[in-house]
Amino acid sequence: MPDNSRSNIITADALTLLLHNQHALSAAIEEITHWISGTGADAVADNAVVALETLDTNAKAITYAIMQLRQ
Repeated sequence: MPDNSRSNIITADALTLLLHNQHALSAAIEEITHWISGTGADAVADNAVVALETLDTNAKAITYAIMQLRQ
């Protein structure tokens, strides 16, 4: 019988690393969005904000999955 708790820990650890990467990408996109907005390219900045909202939504789901695996 496989050790599900060890498998869950490994999966949660991998998801945690992916979540950290997602936060880093979000921060980078946010910085670029501010810069783009300052140049007057508001449509591009608006598209970047939509991407940030998607990252935030998915980060919440990943965080929930990590918490479930760690229980």
